[in-house]
Amino acid sequence: MSGFSFTLSATDGRARSGVIRTPRGEIRTPAFMPVGTAGTVKAMLPESVRATGADILLGNTYHLMLRPGAERIARLGGLHRFMNWSRPILTDSGGFQVMSLSELRKLTEEGVTFSSHVDGSRHFLSPETSMEIQRLLGSDIVMAFDECPALPATHERQAEAMRLSMRWAQRSRDAFGDRPGHALFGIMQGGVERDLREESAAALRRIGFDGYAIGGLAVGEGQEAMLSVLDYATHLLPAEQPRYLMGVGKPDDIVGAVQRGVDMMDCVLPSRSGRTGQAWTRRGQINIKNARHADDPRPLDETCTCPACTGYSRAYLHHVFRAGEMISGMLLTWHNLHYYQQIMQQMREAIAAGTLEDWVAGFHAERAGGDIEPL
Repeated sequence: MSGFSFTLSATDGRARSGVIRTPRGEIRTPAFMPVGTAGTVKAMLPESVRATGADILLGNTYHLMLRPGAERIARLGGLHRFMNWSRPILTDSGGFQVMSLSELRKLTEEGVTFSSHVDGSRHFLSPETSMEIQRLLGSDIVMAFDECPALPATHERQAEAMRLSMRWAQRSRDAFGDRPGHALFGIMQGGVERDLREESAAALRRIGFDGYAIGGLAVGEGQEAMLSVLDYATHLLPAEQPRYLMGVGKPDDIVGAVQRGVDMMDCVLPSRSGRTGQAWTRRGQINIKNARHADDPRPLDETCTCPACTGYSRAYLHHVFRAGEMISGMLLTWHNLHYYQQIMQQMREAIAAGTLEDWVAGFHAERAGGDIEPL
């Protein structure tokens, strides 16, 4: 596709580093995408998100179609201008949120009719309407519309959902058309069933996409099951195109995914954790709500260069969280996003140097000997 490309620059085992090039800028991989669900990464300014090292944000079709509406965003110049983010944006298709958030859902071959979780109003999403909404938003990377069943689910239920998703993938491809500078990613489904994953990947490769996502994980199956799927799933996808693991996850999830050949990830965890008083550090989780921090003059992490760590003590962060001050969520979210991007940068450097195995050993050793608290 003109204006969109992926170049691998180094490999170390199955891990890969490279660059996705788009008209709006380059995305260094492996990449973590902060989630801007409703046109904002909660508690952060766009320039603050960029300062953490993020090259790309994720927006949400489901939430933006409900509020303020894709047509309104298009009239106002598209999502990039609307939210003041000039770099690439990936939008998910809305399928996961229809499954997880909406009520009175009616699923047919044509699409899904559902009730808004906001006001109960009725809406319809199909591959064609999802492509149109993402076109109105101006997304740089568009996701095919799919059905994502919650796990655990029977083999029969997963097969039914996967095959419907593959039919919808073809319709998404047809509706997306030819849009130079924009990319369409297909989504592999199949739960934790290898035969279904193989069938799904083969169907997606026949259709042909600009990138390929691994969906249907991080939906209740647990880390061990997720990583066991990734042990073979990335091999099923084209090596010359980006691989995106959707909705993952905790720092050790991300490291394990990169080791298995994943190029892109997203998760609400760093921002959601920040708003609830939880900090992710190289030594594990810190729960700033705990009384042990009330008189602690140390930063969250003495090696971290984010504003929360260079300017504020644990005692202060404990105080403002307990007092309900907005700055608590702002500082902790900034720290968490900075930490996640630091992990990605260090892994990119280790892959380039051929030392990822040593880096991963050090990553786990620090966490095992550190500061982990009950959340």
